[in-house]
Amino acid sequence: MSLRSGGHLVTETLSALGATTVFGIPGQHALGLFDALNESDLHFISSRVENNAAFAADGYARATGKPGVLFLSTGPGALTSLAGLQEALATGVPMVVVSSQIPRAGLGERHRGMLHQLDDQKSSAANVTVSRRLVQHASAIPSAIVGAWEDALSAPMGPAWVEIPQDVLLEDAERIPAVRGPLAVAPRVAAARPELVDAAAELLAGASRPLIVAGGGVRRAGAEAALLEVAEAVGAPVVCAPGGHGAFPWEHPLSLQSWVEDVAVSETLEDADVLLCIGTSLGEVTSNYYTLAPRGRIIHVDAEARVLEANHPALGIHADAGMFLQALSEALPTQPKTAASESRRVRSEAKVHQVLGTVRERLAGQELQHELGFLDAVRVGTPDAALTYWDMTIAAYWGWSAWDSRSGAFHSAQGAGGLGYGFPAALGAAAAAAEENGSTPVLAVAGDGSSMYSLAELATAVQHQLNVTWLIVDDGGYGILREYMHDTFGRSTATELARPDFVRLAESFGVPAERVEASDVEQALRASFERPGPQLIVVPTLLRMFAPTHLDRPSTLPHA
Repeated sequence: MSLRSGGHLVTETLSALGATTVFGIPGQHALGLFDALNESDLHFISSRVENNAAFAADGYARATGKPGVLFLSTGPGALTSLAGLQEALATGVPMVVVSSQIPRAGLGERHRGMLHQLDDQKSSAANVTVSRRLVQHASAIPSAIVGAWEDALSAPMGPAWVEIPQDVLLEDAERIPAVRGPLAVAPRVAAARPELVDAAAELLAGASRPLIVAGGGVRRAGAEAALLEVAEAVGAPVVCAPGGHGAFPWEHPLSLQSWVEDVAVSETLEDADVLLCIGTSLGEVTSNYYTLAPRGRIIHVDAEARVLEANHPALGIHADAGMFLQALSEALPTQPKTAASESRRVRSEAKVHQVLGTVRERLAGQELQHELGFLDAVRVGTPDAALTYWDMTIAAYWGWSAWDSRSGAFHSAQGAGGLGYGFPAALGAAAAAAEENGSTPVLAVAGDGSSMYSLAELATAVQHQLNVTWLIVDDGGYGILREYMHDTFGRSTATELARPDFVRLAESFGVPAERVEASDVEQALRASFERPGPQLIVVPTLLRMFAPTHLDRPSTLPHA
């Protein structure tokens, strides 16, 4: 056993905080950190590309609710992770990032020619993290890690960055007592002011056409039950934004599901006399590409104060979605059902039935039987409880609107929109499942273009025997960009891709793989979930998007 070092203080603190799994890639300046893993209880998942390691930590955090922990090396390693951290920040995913640094003698603007040297490495992470710390002495490591853990879990959640110079990680820490757990943390949670809760309750109780938009903040707060209680109490239909997908029961009579890109839903939102938007920015997709123009009163609740009223005037309430919904439920009148309240519920359910019927009719007129059938086959072939992770691909864009999560969960890279998210994030979720009992099914869905960002992680999947089925929809290129360009310019440019034989490539890693027709995807998926370890299914097929419904609607964005 080696002597205790600064690296041991990192691993001891993480274990004391409850961390069990770490993602990352070793590097020269981080060797003291990685050596300390040998004396720790932390399980390390070794990725092949830092960006993918960040996605894996993100997927783990979404699956567990705990911060995903990411170890990075200095310079190129740290910088390569940034796109993955952008997704975590945009979606409010808690992460603790521990990056090595060059020795203290090289910090600042003294250009000593050290390997991987940057003038100010942590500034490179400023746009994709909630906080940043540079540790200068081994004794400061535990406090820095605890602070980052609290920051990651505080509203608004996201990645917290800690960087530690090489010589501090190697510094003798025998004089410093071992970190004892469990360590208590106190994340900052935004609680709604009582007078704002009362005002919201009064508006909703008096509304004749209330409606709720549920975003990712509802899911992050674990507030699904509270949302259901409020919706039923006021008889309000609920539509889930892409980030809030699954926050409300799909088949509930009040569920508008997730059809935010259909004008029938937009018009219903606009007609509401009171619109409760909770845990959402009402951003680009949710607003049907900034064409949503509500006419009623808006109650806008979010733990990120900067999004409040960013797109529409509202009663802005800075609050955690779960705490607000619980307080709102208690503030709403508890009187027995009246004829008026029952009539409102009946009207709301009839409106939901009508709107979803309009959506179905619109789709039926577009010859999309192949796309709808394909998504149905994937849904039937995937266990109800599966955690699903979707890349930025046409199948995922259909999934935003039409995928029923059932008792599982839907996750996508809709926050920042970068390619390559699905498979690495699913590996993180599979690592989380393995910590429990390994029985939770995990599905990754990607296109052939986005899959090229993630192929190296087949080695990670094999090395750690992670149970993930990876479904690749192969349409020969960047399908959605091809479609956009054809619709806009009448031609496409740089969208067609040379690509490998995905099946043979996977088999070279030792991953069972098969190519199947779209008509056989349900059976292939069923079989894959019966087998242990990573599985690959390639479906050569062309999916089209449903027609946009916003193009002839005026934009609500201010003119420059």
